[in-house]
Amino acid sequence: MALKSTIFKAALQIADMGRGYYADHPLIIARHPSETDERMMLRVLAFALHADPGLSFGKGLSADDEPDLWNRDLTGAIRLWIDVGQPDEKRVRRACGRAHEVVVYTYGRGADLWWGRSQAALERMQNLRVMRVPVATSQGLAKLAQRTMQLQCTIQDGHVWLGDKDGAVEVAVTTVRGPPAASR
Repeated sequence: MALKSTIFKAALQIADMGRGYYADHPLIIARHPSETDERMMLRVLAFALHADPGLSFGKGLSADDEPDLWNRDLTGAIRLWIDVGQPDEKRVRRACGRAHEVVVYTYGRGADLWWGRSQAALERMQNLRVMRVPVATSQGLAKLAQRTMQLQCTIQDGHVWLGDKDGAVEVAVTTVRGPPAASR
């Protein structure tokens, strides 16, 4: 018998001063049985950094043809494709062919090794941005994971904080490839 996804609910308040984006998003997050709290919370972070009424969670780990998050326009065209982790370079190339913009949030101890192996093949992808989340940041975010969450995300002058009533994690994200995140 296959294991089912665990459902998490988050009330996410976003204040993005740079974009002038202020909104509350009720999120329902299906965590795949093989997914860690760390990876799930990075998906929540990616949602906060790219928040838009059209942004939604995809099937991610459960499907090869869907990202972790995406934003489609009214015609069904993919404006933004977001993957978290260390996706196969074939998957990233295919995503770059399907979407206007592709962003990969890589994390963990193997992130630098992944980029070292993938860089040559992915450098020519003009619509690709690769972001690196340090281990301390991703582990701090994992500590925020609960089945029901009340989260606040503040983005101001290149600084990001994601937290709940008990504390916040200052999020350090660096651009490995592509335009800096501030150019969203």
